[in-house]
Amino acid sequence: MIQVNDMRPGVTFQEDGQIFSVLDVSRNKTARSGMVIKLKVKNLRTGTYIELSYTGGDKVEPAMIEKKNMQYLYDGGDGLVFMDTATYEQLEIPKDKLEWEIKFLKENNEVTITMFESEILGVILPDKVALTITQTEPAVKGDTANNAQKNATVETGHEIKVPLFIEEGEVVLVNTSDGKYSSRA
Repeated sequence: MIQVNDMRPGVTFQEDGQIFSVLDVSRNKTARSGMVIKLKVKNLRTGTYIELSYTGGDKVEPAMIEKKNMQYLYDGGDGLVFMDTATYEQLEIPKDKLEWEIKFLKENNEVTITMFESEILGVILPDKVALTITQTEPAVKGDTANNAQKNATVETGHEIKVPLFIEEGEVVLVNTSDGKYSSRA
């Protein structure tokens, strides 16, 4: 058991059948009452962010999250197939669990799979991925008043806004956290 007094960002614990990862901790101690500890946490099963309150001395059960480096192989129809680079064991994850991540996955990309007692929680992507522009609008001459941008589609089908000088066939870096253009690769 982990005392909530010892919580810090990055700690994972389970409560009421859910698995949480601590993002932020605030402690409030007044003269009349005991310490109140508020945790801003992410539910690793649903992806939602919530705030939990505890009193000093409360205990929660730790959750050991396993991380495996895997390689994305291909889209198997209902799921995406990944391979463990050490054991060559293959794993299929349903597409509905990876709605955001699928926008940035190319074949042979290295990712980290998070698991809890053989239950797949999700995929950790690199901060930025290099993707090729497959379709973009032509730049309009004279349309450069303020940081002008145009729509573009990358090879995975994700749509982004890029500067006017980016053309089809160029490779750009895309942030996986917000899905926006970062720079040329």
